Amino acid sequence: MTSQPTLSKAGNGPEGPGEPGEPGGPGAGLQAGLKNRHLSMIAIGGVIGAGLFVGSSSGIATAGPGILLSYALVGTMVVLVMRMLGEMSAANPTSGSFSAHADRALGRWAGFSIGWLYWFFWVVVLAIEATAGAVILESWVPAVPQWGWALIVMLVLTATNLVSVGSYGEFEFWFAGIKVVAIGAFIVIGGLAVFGVLPGADTESAGIGNLTDHGGFLPNGPGAILTGILLVVFSFMGSEIATLAAAESENPQRAVTKSTNSVIWRIGVFYLGSILVVVTLLPWDSKAIQKDGSYVAALDSLGIPNAGEIMKFIVLTSVLSCLNSGLYTASRMAFSLGQRGDAPNAFARTTGRGVPMTAILASVVFGFVAVFFNYEFPDSVFLFLVNSSGAVALFVWLVICCSQLRMRKIIERESPEKLVVRMWLYPYLTYATIALIVFVLGYMLTDTEHDGRETVLLSLLVAAVVVGISLVMEKMRRGKARLQEGPKAPEAS
Repeated sequence: MTSQPTLSKAGNGPEGPGEPGEPGGPGAGLQAGLKNRHLSMIAIGGVIGAGLFVGSSSGIATAGPGILLSYALVGTMVVLVMRMLGEMSAANPTSGSFSAHADRALGRWAGFSIGWLYWFFWVVVLAIEATAGAVILESWVPAVPQWGWALIVMLVLTATNLVSVGSYGEFEFWFAGIKVVAIGAFIVIGGLAVFGVLPGADTESAGIGNLTDHGGFLPNGPGAILTGILLVVFSFMGSEIATLAAAESENPQRAVTKSTNSVIWRIGVFYLGSILVVVTLLPWDSKAIQKDGSYVAALDSLGIPNAGEIMKFIVLTSVLSCLNSGLYTASRMAFSLGQRGDAPNAFARTTGRGVPMTAILASVVFGFVAVFFNYEFPDSVFLFLVNSSGAVALFVWLVICCSQLRMRKIIERESPEKLVVRMWLYPYLTYATIALIVFVLGYMLTDTEHDGRETVLLSLLVAAVVVGISLVMEKMRRGKARLQEGPKAPEAS
């Protein structure tokens, strides 16, 4: 049997931010280089992915105005998961976040498996976002080929992350700031147009009536809400980044508490608010939504000039933000795995500036390989990578829920004063969230139209391989430990 996990094992491996560490070698360990304004914007920007801008149109076409319910259900699930993660991370801030919590609460196999799956997810995202950004940049400067732009973007953001955690925070502050201002302006302008008080705008097609006038609020039936969930759930991935970044701040507990408490309004405003504006500015079945994208179509409907180019710039900013955070997140997860002995020791080494250089470069190399596959084998190798990482978000959320069920008891037993963030209605809401995530995964298995079944099956296959590797490694470790202990002395009669 495994021993009962304790909070004394918590932390950033053998070291915390700013402390010299082993097995990190001569480096200074992770350092508190993120300022409060960095963390605030990382927390806000983390919930605004490029998927919100480019993926919402398919959800609207599928569920009509009812897509608001899809976003509300997924948003509620994310709020609950983030509350659980906030409870554990406020009690024990660590760069490994949920992977480190799973390690202590569920066993080393769980921390190893979910940590590597999360790393895999983000390095694939690097390739997706680098390609998306390159497409936009090539449309502006066609003299540079698409692969050239992808290379430039990856190199610039790699250099940013290698300088210091503060440079990552500074870039993310401005990237996320642009996204926040853009969506805020969109909601305000769109809201004025819906009520017919926007000067000089053509608002003939706008109005609250768009929610019910074109086949009703659920024109394709209640089942479309579930299909809509499948289309929007993955655009919420990234909410957890703030808990990883908090470990490199001056006051990790305060940073985690603040980001956890604000997740409700962030999702409510940026997701539900902006989508509500889209489906009230235009009928849900408008061909422009599918042709141009939901946000571009909404801006065009108001007669705003160059709406497409404006949205291209905002999407590019979101792509760069996602790339920047993806590289940071993947490297910190690799760093944490290295510290716990679940990755090469070199991953846990840091420079004098507190940067895990090897972990960053390893993540970038895999990202470059994935970019190559995207250009050379888009319909085979790269498609497999994308689909096999597609359900990782749901796996991560499920592991967070299961970890919190056990970690809550450990914290209450050993350090109840650290429960500065508490999960609501524990354990009932935790069980309800687990049931909802399992239901979504099960429903995806029935979805053949949007590749839901293939995504879940391939992701389960990869997860099974990673779990198998973790169990084999654990067995080898135990065998090695027994050999080192040597034969037990015979008991005296």
